[in-house]
Amino acid sequence: MEQTDKESIQAASEEVSREFKTLINGENLDSLKQLQHLILGRLQDSNAVLSHFNEYSENCFAEVSNDFSRNTRLLNSMKSDLDYIFQKLRSMKAKILATYPDAFPDDSIIEALDRRPDLEVPQ
Repeated sequence: MEQTDKESIQAASEEVSREFKTLINGENLDSLKQLQHLILGRLQDSNAVLSHFNEYSENCFAEVSNDFSRNTRLLNSMKSDLDYIFQKLRSMKAKILATYPDAFPDDSIIEALDRRPDLEVPQ
């Protein structure tokens, strides 16, 4: 029984295959195949261009990353130096105000004289 089932399945498969062959035109199938090869070639070219661009970008990043990290460290150092300087200036101003209360004008006069934005306060 098993052999006859296999034979009947085989015959049915061949019949379905023949029916599909009648539905599809061979010329259309060849043109689809050519289009697929054309698309494959374009995709391979695009892949090669993107791979080249990735390598180029990686090299550029490698060249710039050392400068970027060095400049970042420099900016952080400059910020800490400026923070220290402003801290010293504030303490000196506090000492001067303690010794000479009239050394600096009132806040309202300061606002009229100095209209620069305060860079220490986040906006």
